[in-house]
Amino acid sequence: MNELETLKKKIIYRANYRGTKEMDILLSRFVDKYINYFSTSELEELYNFLNLEDEVIYNFYQTKDMGNKIKKNKVVEIFGKFKI
Repeated sequence: MNELETLKKKIIYRANYRGTKEMDILLSRFVDKYINYFSTSELEELYNFLNLEDEVIYNFYQTKDMGNKIKKNKVVEIFGKFKI
């Protein structure tokens, strides 16, 4: 298995096992939809984004306020427009 496939598996796992069912659903659907379209650098950005706390990600999803923990990048921009 190459590094890219390993990273994708880590992302899928992290999106599916968050701690709350709501975040599991939201993030796993986002990842399922976009994981095969992101470049390697975007996948790394996604992995870093998924390592943020659920509360930070959920607040961004609801309010689009990036606060000081979320770095602006293409992945975050796409997630901000994502609808389940």
